[in-house]
Amino acid sequence: MKKLLELLLCLIHPLAVVLIWINLAGRRDLGTAHKIAWGVLSLIPLVPFVYVLTGGNLF
Repeated sequence: MKKLLELLLCLIHPLAVVLIWINLAGRRDLGTAHKIAWGVLSLIPLVPFVYVLTGGNLF
């Protein structure tokens, strides 16, 4: 069961990263540095979950 969950997360993470990048491209309330920081940090598997849970307002 654990391996199945890990495989599912491996498939969902790239989709989450792309969706975060699309969302960041359209946001006007964040500066360029914050957008770049979120975009780069979203590549780390834990960060998309933090982004969703904080609504992108961590910085």
